[in-house]
Amino acid sequence: MVKRLLCLVVLALVAVAPTASAATPAVYKNCTNLNKKYPHGLGQTTAKDHVSSGKPVTNFTKSNARFAEAMKYNKGLDRDHDHIACEKH
Repeated sequence: MVKRLLCLVVLALVAVAPTASAATPAVYKNCTNLNKKYPHGLGQTTAKDHVSSGKPVTNFTKSNARFAEAMKYNKGLDRDHDHIACEKH
């Protein structure tokens, strides 16, 4: 009886568990979506753009909390690891 109840509970949890793509808000799925909301990128307040040529981006949206949330859902948004997601030059 206990084993049967445990199986039912496990099956119920699996049935309602969200998939990875369903759990990720659309704004964090890719840089195209993120740039619609944050046109010049989203970064930590102390972030500096790492750029080998040209001028570094300085007008990105600065928010530690929003950047942390973006990284929680999609670490690929900050490919160069400069703590600015999807910066546009």
